[in-house]
Amino acid sequence: MKLLILAAFIGACAAASLPGYVAPQYRAYYQDRPRAALERNAAILRSVSDVNEQGYRFAYDTENGIQAEETGVEANGIQAQGGYSYTGDDGQIYSVRYTADVNGFQPQGAHLPTAPPIPEAIAKALQENARDEANGIFDDGSYHAGKYDQGVFAARTYTTPRYILPFGKPYRF
Repeated sequence: MKLLILAAFIGACAAASLPGYVAPQYRAYYQDRPRAALERNAAILRSVSDVNEQGYRFAYDTENGIQAEETGVEANGIQAQGGYSYTGDDGQIYSVRYTADVNGFQPQGAHLPTAPPIPEAIAKALQENARDEANGIFDDGSYHAGKYDQGVFAARTYTTPRYILPFGKPYRF
C-alpha cells in the first residue's frame, strides 16, 4: 500500500513538471513566433470589472501590450461597444474598435479589409427602387399575372427577321 501511494505521489510530481500540452499541428506556430515567449507569461497590469443592473464594464492591460475594454447593456439582447489593441509579430500595434448589437459584430480598424464599392448598375437599381417606393409602387416579389400580360403578348407576336440570299448563283471563291 505504501508503495502504491509513493508511486502515485512521484507520478503527480512528474506530471506537474511537464510543460502544457500543445497539439502537434500548432507546435510550429507557437515555437516560431518571435513574441511567443513574451506572451506566454505576460502579467496582467490592470484589471477592472464592474457589473450592475444598468450593464457591465471591463478593461484590462497586460505586460506584453494587450489592452481591451468593453461596456454593454442588456436591451433587446446584449448591446456592447469596446475595443482592443495588441502588438503583432511584425512589431506594429493593431487596434480594433467595435459595436455588437442586433446588427451583429461590427469591427473597425485600419488593418481590416473594407467592402468594395457598390457597382454602378446596382446603385442605379437601388435608386430606382427608392424612387418607386416614394411614388407608392411596391414590388413584393410575388407573381401578378396583370403585370406581365402585355409583355408576354408582345414577346409571342415578335418574329425574327429573315435574311434573304441574293438571287442567282452563290458566291464562289
